Amino acid sequence: MKDTRIVVAMCGSFCTFGQVMPKLKELAAEGATLIPVMSQNAYQLDTKFGQAEQWRTQLEEICSRKILSTLQEVEPLGPKNMADMMLIAPCTGNTMAKLAAGITDGAVTMAAKSMLRAEKPVVIALSTNDGLSAAARNIGDLLNRKHYYFVPFGQDDWKTKPRSLQADFDKLHQTLEKAKQGVQIQPLLTEK
Repeated sequence: MKDTRIVVAMCGSFCTFGQVMPKLKELAAEGATLIPVMSQNAYQLDTKFGQAEQWRTQLEEICSRKILSTLQEVEPLGPKNMADMMLIAPCTGNTMAKLAAGITDGAVTMAAKSMLRAEKPVVIALSTNDGLSAAARNIGDLLNRKHYYFVPFGQDDWKTKPRSLQADFDKLHQTLEKAKQGVQIQPLLTEK
């Protein structure tokens, strides 16, 4: 991903932040330019998975720049050709629903709209407890839209969370590489 400018957006699936951060470090180490964006919840909520300030600091250190968290800050990303592609990791069911419905009421959804306006790839690494229920229709909708690409996903805990889906973050790099070429790799995990 050397010399690739990637908007990296994080939404409030706090339990996966610890899995995403090392993958972002790898991208930065390869020479990708990372432009950090956080949803309002990801930016400000403290949870049992960590303090918001801790996550903001870590993301800004990895990306070597300030987090964009307002509509005004992210709107020019696509039209001003400030990035080559976007990664939403983790992407919640709530954010997927908004993307599917064309709602741009926050930094992440506005950044996606901005990138799509410029016909740039938007890669989704989903993490949602209702992927096989309420969020299923939105996943299907986005899978069939131009310029959206999914990191392969599957059930993360079928016994205790039978409708939950999560991206295989180990396949994030491969998905980004293929999305740059306009190719969706097999989105459903057949084995992990």
